[in-house]
Formats: sequence, structure tokens, C-alpha cells
Amino acid sequence: MGKIVYFWWTIGFVLLALETLVPGATLLWFGLAALGVGLVVLVIPGLSIIGQVVLFGIFSAVTLAIYWKFFRATHHESDQPLLNRRGEQMIGRVFVVEEAIEHGQGKVRVGDTVWSVLGEDCAVGSRVRVLDVLDNKLKVEPAQ
Repeated sequence: MGKIVYFWWTIGFVLLALETLVPGATLLWFGLAALGVGLVVLVIPGLSIIGQVVLFGIFSAVTLAIYWKFFRATHHESDQPLLNRRGEQMIGRVFVVEEAIEHGQGKVRVGDTVWSVLGEDCAVGSRVRVLDVLDNKLKVEPAQ
């Protein structure tokens, strides 16, 4: 075996080892491509350096395509779709006005937090229902 085979295998194994330090699965596919070029050079020892580099590019593209097609995480429906979407969790709930809603703006108390609200004018103590969330403000309407 020629030195060039060892070169490609060394590059491949170094990339595979570095994969343990890098988040995601990026270097893995380049490492596999380098190992593949090493195997081709083992079978075809007269392959030029340019040919090897082109082959590495092709193998890298193929391995990345395989990753994107079969291994990349796809969007899965969550069993808690509103997790970390605090404002949206409040849609439909009724709260008491903490600071009067005047000129379309006021505040309501939600647990131990005060939220800004947008809606029809309401006095302190009125009950309002959350309709939507707009820019971290709750859009409300008077509740019955």
C-alpha cells in the first residue's frame, strides 16, 4: 500500500475522531468520504492527486446527500406543542384586569406575572378573555 492510501485513511479517521467534539453529524460524512477515497486508491493506485480530490468531492456530496435523505432529523409533532410558547398557552383563558385598559392598552395578572394587553377599554377588576398574542402582548376581549 502506498503512502497516499495512509494519507486518506488518516484524514478519514481524524475527521471521524473530531466528530466526537463537534455537535451534529458534519465531519462524520467527510470522514467516510476520505476513507472511501483511500479504498479507491488502494484498488487503483495510479489515480492522480486531482482525481483523488475530485473523487473526495463526489464522495462527500454523496455521503451528505445520504445524510440529508435518511438520517437528518425531520420535524416530529410534539405531544406538547405549546411548550415554551407561554403566550399561546393563555389563549382562551380568562384573567382579571390589573391595570385599567385605556386607549386599547392595559395589564392583567397571570399568576405572579403582569402581562400587557391590547383590547377594548375595561376597568380594573374586569374579566377579559385572551384571543391572541401579538408581540408579547395579549389581545383580549371582555369575558362574560
